[in-house]
Amino acid sequence: MGTPEDPRDLLNERRAARVHGGVQAEDNVVELHGGRHGPANLPSFEELFLDHHDRLYRALYFITGSAADAEELMQDAFLKVWERWDRIDQIDDPTAYLFRVALNGFRTRVRRARSAARNLVPTSTPRDPFDDVELREDMRHMLLGLPQRQRAALVLTEIFGYSSEQAAEILGIRPTTVRVLASQGRAALRAT
Repeated sequence: MGTPEDPRDLLNERRAARVHGGVQAEDNVVELHGGRHGPANLPSFEELFLDHHDRLYRALYFITGSAADAEELMQDAFLKVWERWDRIDQIDDPTAYLFRVALNGFRTRVRRARSAARNLVPTSTPRDPFDDVELREDMRHMLLGLPQRQRAALVLTEIFGYSSEQAAEILGIRPTTVRVLASQGRAALRAT
């Protein structure tokens, strides 16, 4: 049983070689809790770790593009599974749960990063009050270049938002005349 040709020794060596990063010597392992073994028909936490460590790491590396982020997310996922190991029999598929926990951790990080970026980077630039003054002054000069009736029709319909019927009542003319005057005024402004 203890010979190097023993298949169980080879299997254990292969499992240890698959683990990402360094592995502690067997006599240097610290036992955290003795009762962290799931039901008899489910694998032990160690077996789950050895069987899925590399796959989870590769998947997370592919998703994040960063070895450090993949490693950290993987560790967090295994830690959460370890914390719930006494209730592992209530989880239908521990492997799917492990991957789901890891991906949820990634999504949470992305959401937090987006939120932080939104808080750091202003979405709109503050308006310069001098630009508003210049724009009003330019509009005033352009409107003063129009005939009085066109200017009145444009100011009432475009700036104050009156309908052509309301502007017609104010000016004492027909609504069609207001629409014609406003149209002529817009055409004259585009030409300048």
